[in-house]
Amino acid sequence: MHAEAIEIHEHHDMDSTDVFGFWLYIMTDCILFGSLFATFIVLNYQGMLSSKLKNHIDLSTVLVETFFLLASNFTYCLAILALYKEKIRHVQAWLGLTFLLGASFVAIEVNEFIHLAKEGFAWDLNGQASSFFTLVGTHGFHVSCGLLWILIMIFQLPFIKTASIAQRRLTYLGLFWNFLDIVWIFVFTVVYLMGAM
Repeated sequence: MHAEAIEIHEHHDMDSTDVFGFWLYIMTDCILFGSLFATFIVLNYQGMLSSKLKNHIDLSTVLVETFFLLASNFTYCLAILALYKEKIRHVQAWLGLTFLLGASFVAIEVNEFIHLAKEGFAWDLNGQASSFFTLVGTHGFHVSCGLLWILIMIFQLPFIKTASIAQRRLTYLGLFWNFLDIVWIFVFTVVYLMGAM
């Protein structure tokens, strides 16, 4: 009985460490993105947005891109609901759809970067261009890491013995994915929407 109590206590300590570590990571990401936003605003909104960036913004493409990312968040929520019903196949299917939507978002972003470079608005053009590519590219890199995490979870799920472990891992992934959506809303507003005006 004493051994069981020690095991439960150690498990609780491990959970607390996991939660603390995850939120510490999210806070450092907030600082990172806050710095990138501040840099972009300083370099691009001194009186008016750089005309070079303004001429290259295609809101219709960005709206499609935004739809894919927000839709991926919805399908992820459906995956979590299926997990609580213990329907692992459904969880995997919804995670697969989430992956496809997220991958479409990244593909559109990469295509946008290639198109901008061909039009002469490359990352090394000036400080304004560098701040744009760094901010948007850093978000895209985070989405790509999230996609890798989703793939790992799709293949891991059938082998995870305890439902609580699967729930914890998918909860962390879901919080990370939601965080990326929130950052993208700021990117969309500050970079694209205000930039097109």
